[in-house]
Amino acid sequence: MKKIKIKGMSCQHCVMAVTRALSAVDGIKNVRVDLKSGIATYEETKTIDPMVVAAAVKMAGYEIVE
Repeated sequence: MKKIKIKGMSCQHCVMAVTRALSAVDGIKNVRVDLKSGIATYEETKTIDPMVVAAAVKMAGYEIVE
C-alpha cells in the first residue's frame, strides 16, 4: 500500500473528489481517503510515476504534502 498526505481537504466531498481522481489513474486500485488524518492509501497494480499521482490530486483541487 502506498500512502500520501493530502492538503486542503475539509469535507466528505473532498474525500470523494480525491478518491475519484486517484481511482481514475491507470494502475491504482483500492483507494481509501481518511478526512481526519488527510491520508490517502492505495495499491498499485503497476509502477506509477509519483508525478502522475500528484497531477491527479492537483486536478482534483488538492496538494500532496511531502
